[in-house]
This record gives sequence, structure tokens and C-alpha cells, in this order.
Amino acid sequence: MSLKIEPLTREAFAPFGDVIETDGAEHFNINNGSTIRFHDLAKIETDEDGRVLVNIFRATPLEYPLTIQMVERHPKGSQAFVPLNNRPYLILVAPKGETAQPSELQAFRASGQQGVNYHAGTWHHPVLALEAVSDFLVIDRGGEGKNCDEIYFTDPDLILDL
Repeated sequence: MSLKIEPLTREAFAPFGDVIETDGAEHFNINNGSTIRFHDLAKIETDEDGRVLVNIFRATPLEYPLTIQMVERHPKGSQAFVPLNNRPYLILVAPKGETAQPSELQAFRASGQQGVNYHAGTWHHPVLALEAVSDFLVIDRGGEGKNCDEIYFTDPDLILDL
């Protein structure tokens, strides 16, 4: 028996699972308009308390030096970022806790082959693409309850420079 190879489409593959792609996907702006979120691209099965979301975030590089104005955390679940375009990006994090202080922030440069998974409650800056618009596979928690806290800093001298 010879198998015919069909084009992969959402409709053709629906009996078997989900096609993960940005074309035709629900999307909206996040991170003050610097990122397009391609939302909820696959339904990962999990327990009754929550579910795993698989998303693609399309991040636009910001201008540097960058004034750091805020960080966010997700208290009910981790959040993983996997670069899809083999481009480096920056990571800005602070330890878990009820609040984050600018003095606690640490910055890292990731290669295009490195992803990160923020533990639940870890403070971090929204995705910081470098060089060009970049896509990231993002896996995080969906479900009941608020799962994104933000802190805005009042210190205008908090600068991140390349």
C-alpha cells in the first residue's frame, strides 16, 4: 500500500490533534504593543485544576538602552519560552516573592538555541527579542484564577544596555 502525502492543515489533522502555526491563529497585542501573541495554539491535556497553553509570541526588538519599567510573574504556573528563529534574546529576572526590587534583577543573554522555563512566581520582564522580530513557542498555564501579576518601578534610572 502506498500512502499519499497530504498538506498539513488544521482541518485535515483535527481528528488527530492540533497544528501549531501562526497563520490564521487568534492573535492580539501584548507587552504594550511590542509583541503579538498567537494565543492558545494547542490544547494540552492536564488535570481539572488548570490546563497547559501552547502559544507563539512574536516579539519585536525594543530600542536600547532600555528603561526597565516593570516585571511580571505567573503565580499559578511556570512559563516556558523556546525561540523558533535561532536568534539571541535577553532575559531579565528577579527571585520569587510577593514583590520584586530593582536591585534583585539579573540579566542574561540567551542564544537562539536556548529556551527558558520560569518557575511559578518568578518575576521577569516580558520577552526581549534582539536583532529582528522573533517567534517564541510559549508554554504556560490557562484556567481559572488570575495568573499574571505586574509591578511597575518608579525609578526611571533602571537602564538595560547592550
